[in-house]
Amino acid sequence: MAETMADTQPIRVVLVDDHALVREGVREILETQSDITVVGEAGDSGSAVSVVSRLHPDVLLLDVEIPGDEVTNTVEKLRTVSPETHILILSMYDGPHLLKGLLGLGIRGYLLKSVSRHELVSAVRSAVQDDRIILSVSRESLTASAPHGAPTGGLALSPRERDVLVLAAQALSNAQIGSRLHLTEATVKRHLSNVFAKLGAVSRIDAVNKAVAKGIISPPRGSAV
Repeated sequence: MAETMADTQPIRVVLVDDHALVREGVREILETQSDITVVGEAGDSGSAVSVVSRLHPDVLLLDVEIPGDEVTNTVEKLRTVSPETHILILSMYDGPHLLKGLLGLGIRGYLLKSVSRHELVSAVRSAVQDDRIILSVSRESLTASAPHGAPTGGLALSPRERDVLVLAAQALSNAQIGSRLHLTEATVKRHLSNVFAKLGAVSRIDAVNKAVAKGIISPPRGSAV
């Protein structure tokens, strides 16, 4: 494939992950290919929007748990500033409801970080060469999605997940929630991802509304969310 594309412009890629070591590893994998070049990097949602707005890459590899805004909000902003950029999500999280919500926002693919080198390179090429959606998730993740985003039965929130959601309902940031509960920001994000999956939600507002409707938490005072 790389040899047949040698006379065309390389696929321009931006990497977004808050771990520099991960970005370095992905860059090394991609740049072994003559038809792919990494043109930019970012470590948080704000920087990602700025870099993509400036560079308009062909493909964006976006980690689902970067610091800053929620991934759904980040994707919406990225689609606004560079609608021609094909977004591929990279994630440690194999969650059907998050996947469903992101596909609704127009991403081109959702890949678990356990994918092979070959699968990653193939996904980047496919994102610009054809119209298919690229998914590298478990069969269970695809089949577990309930109709209309309804949560799968029996998935109750843990006490810690409920604590995180209560503070999220008060419009606290991930960092503020972590400070209140003595958790790292990454741990807060993981709890929120679990909450989204269990409630069939695609954003904080959606999760809070569904939790209130089910009586899991009380409505936030002053309708902060």
